[in-house]
Amino acid sequence: MTGDPARLKRQAAEFAVQFIRPGMIVGLGTGSTSAHAVRRIAGLCAKGALRDLVVFATSNEVRRDAADLGLALLADDMPSEIDITIDGADEVDPELNLIKGGGGALLREKIAAQASRREIIIVDETKLSPRLGTIRPLPVEVLPCGWRSQARYLASLGGRPVLRTASEGVEFRTDQGNFILDCRFGPIAKPEELARKLDSRAGIIEHGLFLNLAHDVIVATRKEIRHLRPPQG
Repeated sequence: MTGDPARLKRQAAEFAVQFIRPGMIVGLGTGSTSAHAVRRIAGLCAKGALRDLVVFATSNEVRRDAADLGLALLADDMPSEIDITIDGADEVDPELNLIKGGGGALLREKIAAQASRREIIIVDETKLSPRLGTIRPLPVEVLPCGWRSQARYLASLGGRPVLRTASEGVEFRTDQGNFILDCRFGPIAKPEELARKLDSRAGIIEHGLFLNLAHDVIVATRKEIRHLRPPQG
């Protein structure tokens, strides 16, 4: 296998798509890795290999792309449960816990993950980490109202929050109109405890700790495709 990052992402995505069956409802993650899965799914639908497929988009961008590719879209109110969601991740620990939110869609991605019978994560080997927070900052979605208060709260927990900006230098806005604070904690010793503290804070809409949500992680390495499952017990 080649070590080219784009090809590794595509290979991981194509491996994950093989678990989709005709008639399923499929969640589509946001980001460059998930985009490969969207295109693969659309190609199989166009060939008739995946008939009666319906997809749920986790961002406005993915919704537009899916519609342009001719995929049938589930309504945003999600009237049906999702069979499989295929999504990427920014960091994956040995227990298959995740940091997500690099693309800014963490809230809708977590809604889809929690509503899915099977959450399949696709990454290349650079995303594997001995402990969450070692590689990437933790995205935290906050209301614009009082966001500096949330930044102080994150700092009190040991983090170093930075307000995410868009390419034009203005504040990045999520599809919900919120801000994101990218918060460096360093290696997070107790992610469950940190998640509880973030969940309890008014003004914090969502955070990028995806704990105990991944059923499968597909890892593309320069030598092979690895299919990981959470440790048993």
